[in-house]
Amino acid sequence: MRFPAALAAIILLACPAAQAADMAAHRALYQLKLGGSRGDVTAASGTMGYEVVDSCDGWAVRQRLQMTVTNQDGQDIQMVSDYATWEAKNGLSFRFHMKQTTEGAVTSQTDGEASLNGNGGPGEAHYTAPKETTAALPPGTLFPMAHTVAILAAAKEGKKFLGLPLFDGTSENGAQDSSIAILGWHEPAPAPYKALAPLPFTRVHIAFFERGATAPTPDYEVGMKYWDNGVADDLRMDFGDFVMNGKMSEFSPTPHHC
Repeated sequence: MRFPAALAAIILLACPAAQAADMAAHRALYQLKLGGSRGDVTAASGTMGYEVVDSCDGWAVRQRLQMTVTNQDGQDIQMVSDYATWEAKNGLSFRFHMKQTTEGAVTSQTDGEASLNGNGGPGEAHYTAPKETTAALPPGTLFPMAHTVAILAAAKEGKKFLGLPLFDGTSENGAQDSSIAILGWHEPAPAPYKALAPLPFTRVHIAFFERGATAPTPDYEVGMKYWDNGVADDLRMDFGDFVMNGKMSEFSPTPHHC
């Protein structure tokens, strides 16, 4: 089972540096619970830690997802996904590392870097793992932070749907297609954290498809609440065989040092 970057959440839209700079450096912890099963999974729980660091010319992101899944035979299976990236604030370069394990054994790993031509042009991803290879990235590809910025900009403009190529480094096959449904732009509402309560927000549903695939069902789907600064909550991660719901249990902004 592959766990894509759940908050990476994320074309042809521009990504001005000023918009990217409005994203919040922060740490968050999410508690995960089983939200539904279509197969062998009878129980599941876990946590996901997420950290965004402002590195002045870019964003350093770390995400660690840990889950225990119980099957119909009563077996508990430990799954871990460790994902780290660095993305330039101009949206043109990206480094990535992703390792997934099941019961301590590595089941998937990707490492490498990618770059994009400016003005919506194509790009290239160079992998060093699982093997040395290069993949072309289509025109309009976005990296994860720029993807989030584009979604928020579209929500503010009143758009309802977007279709964006995304490269997040979680697949060895290059970019994915993402289909985004935007469920309005909402005025601030009560929130458990002081830094988030004054902010407007949107709710989105994102489906990820392998590029060129003809199957009508996505590889992976995620729904979430996005505040104006890119912080996410109320996660619904659909892995196909089962669904996990995530609720933020800890949140703290981290200082900018630039």
